[in-house]
Amino acid sequence: MVAVSGGPDSVCLLHILSSLRNKLGVTLQVAHLNHQLRGADSEADADYVADFARNLGLPATIEKRDVKAYRAQHHLSLEEAAREVRYTFLAEVAESIGAGRVAVGHTQNDHIETILMHLIRGSGTRGLRGLLPVSQWQYEGKRLIIIRPLLEVSREETEEYCRRNELAPRIDASNLRLSLLRNRIRHELLPLLKKYNPRVTEALLRTARIANDDLAFLDSEVARAWRKIARIEEGVTILDKKGFLKLPTALKRHLLRTAIEKLIGNIKDIEAHHIEEIMAGLGKSAGKRITLPDGLIFATEYDRYLLGTDLSALFPFPPLEGEFTVEIPGETRLPGWKVKARIVSREEIPENTEGFTAYFDLKRAGTKQTVRSRKFGDRFQPLGMSQPKKLSEFLVDAKIPHDWRDRIPIVGSPEHIIWVVGWRMDERVRVTEKTRKVLWLEFERVK
Repeated sequence: MVAVSGGPDSVCLLHILSSLRNKLGVTLQVAHLNHQLRGADSEADADYVADFARNLGLPATIEKRDVKAYRAQHHLSLEEAAREVRYTFLAEVAESIGAGRVAVGHTQNDHIETILMHLIRGSGTRGLRGLLPVSQWQYEGKRLIIIRPLLEVSREETEEYCRRNELAPRIDASNLRLSLLRNRIRHELLPLLKKYNPRVTEALLRTARIANDDLAFLDSEVARAWRKIARIEEGVTILDKKGFLKLPTALKRHLLRTAIEKLIGNIKDIEAHHIEEIMAGLGKSAGKRITLPDGLIFATEYDRYLLGTDLSALFPFPPLEGEFTVEIPGETRLPGWKVKARIVSREEIPENTEGFTAYFDLKRAGTKQTVRSRKFGDRFQPLGMSQPKKLSEFLVDAKIPHDWRDRIPIVGSPEHIIWVVGWRMDERVRVTEKTRKVLWLEFERVK
């Protein structure tokens, strides 16, 4: 599929591919999107592309989308909104016709402008690569493989090609508007830089090649490190804290970008300052959270780092809302749990118990038990301790991840907490030699 705007670059690209299609052994399909941003001129562009494709004997998909409405809905710049809408359209058309590649008319000029744009925005070494001959675009489940056959060709050469072949491409007047960053780079910044260095474009291209070589090496090192210290579970990337901190600084940055890309498919909204914010938080205490674009959260735990949109998804316990009375003796159902309660003698207690089974002195614990999540100000006296302590402090001392804490079932009597399920019971209700009757509670996970 060939994306054709109607301008000199894409017209040149389509004309060349059309003349070479038999030699290349490819079938071509033209795609054009009317962004509805320039009124009659946009309509004329669409008509031009349709006629051009027809004259070349090629099928074409011509559609229109409301970029302004998309921009308002997603709070983007006009450039960002147009790009997302355009590539979503291309991905949909490519999927519908089974196209393996989408060719776009980016030239060396676009490549240089992109390098400068990324440099201005502070996107780091990755941004210094500029545009790649082959790249992948992914957004909201849509995936697109993009090829740029004209990336080593200048805009002046595409315009000359059109003149030589008597083609009459459309001229987009919006390319002259200095309100757009790319246009200011093209018409103001680049001419100014050439006054300092007449060969600045060569310098930028050389920088891009070096950055690409460096990143290729880092990619191989990241792949090796990933196998040792990273994994993805329930849509959350888990990084071994000890192993990650041993990595060289450059590799840490690159691995973080790779982790983000694996989760959301692209890093278009992740800039260098976001990565640096994470880097600055690596040594912080457990519980540190950093909010990133696209709903991502980077969190520091005791022995690992987490990156994802829903970190609580890792916790095996279900959400727990409300307060539930335990049927004693009997069976109580609550969301995600089945609670069994029995009254037995001390002799019936097995020697080994698991984390979801506990035994209490019935006289001290009583039979009016409830199950709930934690509350502000909760206190209990952990087994083996002589004094009560705040539940929040116990959870910290037990190194329970922050996102898990609201899901832990808390069993309480009218007087106090008797059990933090899965972790510790209260000292005041433990079974002793004086215990006559025992309250046996067992929590079982259910779907």
